[in-house]
Amino acid sequence: MTAATDSPTPRQRLARCLAPQRWWLRGALLLALGGAVLLVAQSWLLAALFSRWLLAWQGEAAPTLPAPWWLAALATCLVLRPLLHAGREALSRRASRNARAALRLELLERLGQLGPLRRRFGSDGALGAQVLEQVDALDGYVSRYQVQSRLAVLVPLLLGVAIALHSRLAAALMLMTAPLVPLFMVLVGRAAAGASRRQLDTQARLGGHFLDLVRGMGTLQRLGAAAQASRRIAAASEAYRERTMGVLRLAFLSSAVLEFFSALAIALVALYLGLGLLGVLPWAKGEVPVSYPSALFILLLAPEFYAPLRQLGADYHARAEAEGAMRELAPLLESRPWRPADRVALADTAAPPRLACRNLAVAGDAGRRRLAPLDLDLAPGERLLVQGESGSGKSSLLEALLGFAPYEGSLAVDGHELAELEREAWQRRLGYLGQQPPVLRGSVADNLRLSAPEAGDSELVAVLDQVELWPLLAARQGLATLLGERGRGLSGGQLQRLALAQLLLREAPLWLFDEATAHLDLDAARRLNGLIERLSRGRSVILVSHEADGLEWVDRRLVLGTAALRQERRKEEWREEMREEMPSCQS
Repeated sequence: MTAATDSPTPRQRLARCLAPQRWWLRGALLLALGGAVLLVAQSWLLAALFSRWLLAWQGEAAPTLPAPWWLAALATCLVLRPLLHAGREALSRRASRNARAALRLELLERLGQLGPLRRRFGSDGALGAQVLEQVDALDGYVSRYQVQSRLAVLVPLLLGVAIALHSRLAAALMLMTAPLVPLFMVLVGRAAAGASRRQLDTQARLGGHFLDLVRGMGTLQRLGAAAQASRRIAAASEAYRERTMGVLRLAFLSSAVLEFFSALAIALVALYLGLGLLGVLPWAKGEVPVSYPSALFILLLAPEFYAPLRQLGADYHARAEAEGAMRELAPLLESRPWRPADRVALADTAAPPRLACRNLAVAGDAGRRRLAPLDLDLAPGERLLVQGESGSGKSSLLEALLGFAPYEGSLAVDGHELAELEREAWQRRLGYLGQQPPVLRGSVADNLRLSAPEAGDSELVAVLDQVELWPLLAARQGLATLLGERGRGLSGGQLQRLALAQLLLREAPLWLFDEATAHLDLDAARRLNGLIERLSRGRSVILVSHEADGLEWVDRRLVLGTAALRQERRKEEWREEMREEMPSCQS
């Protein structure tokens, strides 16, 4: 697994996420611009209407009712503008939903391709927070900021042209003061961006920490450490609250600064127009440079001239939050999970495969060895116990067999190289059980049907009876017995037996066990090993375990040593040193 050398920036990743949604966003932009055009027409109609009423009130014109078309045009503007705004919001939300759903699907596919290697990117709690919380952090950026960033340029230009037709000086004043708003938006937004990134990181770590404590609540209660864990959660929650308030303070500060400068600019324009109507301008005393209808038209448009800029400032933190989220997701998105080439179609068969490993080695991050070169033959139906010290490569061997880890050397399945096989077809012939059984919240039947969706109730009862779990469940609610988070309601040994029932439903000819009894007491471990012995007859088995109690029935025992692995690492370090010294020697 390697990272891309030309890693894109968070902004480039956001652009890629939005590329498929460009038509929705363009439609939202066009609707917003249509609303701006209607705003100009509405302001002109209102200014002309109030001007006519003012002249009639002063007796300079006969009081007459506006023409029907006039009122119809004004009513059309008043009705269409909210409709266009609602349409813009609907299209923006649609684009946001689509973009977040596509990104979440990509992350889930990447996690599925990584398999057990996902542990390198954090705990399940932290990964869950990334897939849920940090993907949702893109909502404001897509649904608000994207369109608003364009409106902040186009709408002021449109309104500036309309205002310039009535007063060039008023238009110039607005265009000169407009840059102040984005200037202070950037200055304050930089601090908000840093705070948002730190907040997302804290949120992910807090989610992972909380999930770990919830999973280990039974152990904490037995050790009498539940109160201590509760205090740690309270302290972490308080720290998270303080950081959240800090981000909100920056967001409110940004909005306050933008509102202040916008109000100051509008007041400056209003002062010019008011003094002009009174004829007391220093450079035009006794003159009215802007008539009353035009002055009213400009004042109606002045707040709307700055409104897109103010709204962009309010939404600027959404961009900072989205970039921070993409920065946190970058390691997972940049991962390149290894997978077989899918060149050889593997026939579905119930016969156990023959495995042949020649000089098989697995490399980890930075090219360091995780499994020293290994020669191994596994005959069909043979059951093998793999042991060794921590770090000797036991789990790495299983990851290579599962098709998730790249390997060196040869790993042949029935004469075909594993790197050439279709991974999905190969994995259908595998049954895997680790330290944590794959049990979800729901009924026993729902969990069993994760392995065999089409299995009937009679088949489920049969496999539960085989793993000696049906008498216990029959005394409760049978197949409808509900399990809590991570199988709460059953003991550790019972959960592993339920996982064995899932393996039986898969009917896989090769079973892989990775420390399946690590968290069980001695009696439960012996009972589970006895079940594995009875149920695995006729299948190939590779069983990784530190302990050999209850495993006397295996056909062969393989011990992986760390000495060979350390020797391989020293060889790699020596080769790297030689490569670095070669240029100097040649010179």
